[in-house]
Amino acid sequence: MNQLGKRIGLWLCAALTATGCASRPGIPTAIVRDAEMIELPGADPSQDGHGDTDCNIAAHWDGDKLFVFFSLGHPFRSSGPDFRHLSKPSDRTKFDNESTWIDDGRWIEATYKADDGLLYGWYHNEPHPVCGDQRLTAPRIGAVVSGDNGMNWKDLGIVLTAPADSLCCETKNYFFCGGNGDFCVNLDKNRQYFYFLISTYNRDIAEQGVSVARMAFKDLAAPVGKVTKWRDGGWTEPGLGGHVTPIVPVRIDWHRADADAFWGPSVHWNTHLHQWVMLLNRAKDKNWNQEGIYISFNADLSNPRGWSEPTRILQGDMKDVPWYPQVLGVEARGTDKLAGRTARLFVKGRSRWEITFLRPGERP
Repeated sequence: MNQLGKRIGLWLCAALTATGCASRPGIPTAIVRDAEMIELPGADPSQDGHGDTDCNIAAHWDGDKLFVFFSLGHPFRSSGPDFRHLSKPSDRTKFDNESTWIDDGRWIEATYKADDGLLYGWYHNEPHPVCGDQRLTAPRIGAVVSGDNGMNWKDLGIVLTAPADSLCCETKNYFFCGGNGDFCVNLDKNRQYFYFLISTYNRDIAEQGVSVARMAFKDLAAPVGKVTKWRDGGWTEPGLGGHVTPIVPVRIDWHRADADAFWGPSVHWNTHLHQWVMLLNRAKDKNWNQEGIYISFNADLSNPRGWSEPTRILQGDMKDVPWYPQVLGVEARGTDKLAGRTARLFVKGRSRWEITFLRPGERP
């Protein structure tokens, strides 16, 4: 067993009876174990067909074919019968308005395959310059649609932005001086709303962390101006420029050198738990060095206060445990948004772990 595997027992407070960690009454848990390496094709592939990924991976099925998107400033697509057998190298997708987005980049972080065959997606975008600094940016979130499973996208416009006066131009943060980004999108079980779990980087620490917005299902094709943010217990703020109340607040201001903050949520519906499961990164400084990966549970997406206190499942530096943790389901029709009792845990497009979810009181 490698050194990473030897340390897993120290990282978990998940396997309860197996490790002796204290239980959290009434809350599901998860066990992480070593497994054989799976490396997804990634974006911007090299000659050997391997690429990188710089955000959440988005996946959907069309018939018997799985389509998976990886982004590195621009989205690439692979497909195959399952995520172990995806086409290599991945293919660069196209937008209808690429000439106007040369410098800002778009990262596809979430998708939804509609009943009529159209594929909807949502992207993280980083406008430059911000605060007169070419390095700093303040992300925002936009929507797209495709008629060919994501090889060609039509831009539907920006749907989520931070308040205009929320930039922190004196920030110590290496990347962001504000904005809304690093997110996921899930449709609730009643098909009423799409829920956006977003990372918020407002200059005001009270609005920093992981926050929530939503959009009615009926507004999928015309989303601009239709997203609302959750604040002070209600869906009262506009998606464009509105304020938030974080569901997972930061520990130390994002704009300080010693920042301590959760970010980059990925969420799936777990068919074994009958609950939503969220994975999170935790940054420990202004350079976003990774403190660990955390997990949280919620039975109802419409209840932002329902998420359990995040619990760490992996600890390590950026070499061992980089950004962008996600679950990919291994059962039939599994994706980044749907998984069962046992799935694969991916971080930055690579999986060295299997993850098993346990109901409260359930033994491994």
